[in-house]
Amino acid sequence: MGYLSLWKILESMTIELRKSGVDIPPEVMNDLRYARTLINILKADPSSFETKNRIDEYLHNVELYLISEALAKFGEEKVNIWLRRLEEAEREEEDYGEYRFIPGLPRDKRWVRVKISEKTPLDSIKKAAEEAKLSFEMQKNGFVLIYGEENQ
Repeated sequence: MGYLSLWKILESMTIELRKSGVDIPPEVMNDLRYARTLINILKADPSSFETKNRIDEYLHNVELYLISEALAKFGEEKVNIWLRRLEEAEREEEDYGEYRFIPGLPRDKRWVRVKISEKTPLDSIKKAAEEAKLSFEMQKNGFVLIYGEENQ
């Protein structure tokens, strides 16, 4: 499943709804942020079933809210276009790319580095790491190192 593509579509829906005057509740925005953080974590360990389930849950919650608001604001025609785009994104295969070597990272653990940004704020990163029972540490270059045992 193309989690990042789904996330981007939901983000663009959020932006369009906001521009149209729809207030998006903080819980929905937090779910969108948490999903993005977990997508970055999933890149380090694509086999993590629990992380995939959490991403599904967060994205599903956001999608349900946005679709219901979009129906009320824009009507069925516009919503059907978005639904088709979401269906296409669900069929995509995720490309996790190649990893670069970065000195000082734990060799005996699985890890991921997440860049702090508006879309992935430090609080969201910390919460996602704590929920997944992973360790994390702030790095000097604006990244957070998240790591743990392979079976976590």
